Amino acid sequence: MISIEGLKVDGKNLLGIRVDLPECLAPLILITAEKGFVMCGFLNVEVAEKIGVSAAMVSGVNTFEDVLNSPIKAITSKAKTLGVQEGMKGAEALNRMS
Repeated sequence: MISIEGLKVDGKNLLGIRVDLPECLAPLILITAEKGFVMCGFLNVEVAEKIGVSAAMVSGVNTFEDVLNSPIKAITSKAKTLGVQEGMKGAEALNRMS
């Protein structure tokens, strides 16, 4: 099943996408902002870096709330230019990408 949900964090509109995958304990989750996105560990930071997008990765998440509250584990160089840093919470990274 695919779920798409409008989210609001600190007054900013975001879009959450969740895909429940067969035979997987955890879903694929992505939250997009105006200038970038925070993704779960299913998606590849190295590929995001190669194509030049602003992206950050969290891991061990099952819900949108988990993404917002989890620490960033990896970022692209473009996300870094927006002030995103490893260790900050997903919500703060998304604020910097808005």
